[in-house]
Amino acid sequence: MNEDQIKGKAKDVGGKIQEKVGEAVGNRQAQREGVSNQAEGKVQEKVGDAKDIVKGNR
Repeated sequence: MNEDQIKGKAKDVGGKIQEKVGEAVGNRQAQREGVSNQAEGKVQEKVGDAKDIVKGNR
């Protein structure tokens, strides 16, 4: 795993937690931010995947 994959996964997981906490407390903004963070994390993971492919690590 490279740095982008690790950071992306962390952002994705953090976003899921933020979304669920927002649901639990009824905070729609926190839910939206959590979903946004999940999307950003998934994109960053894909960037890391692409870097691995270019470097020949896959």
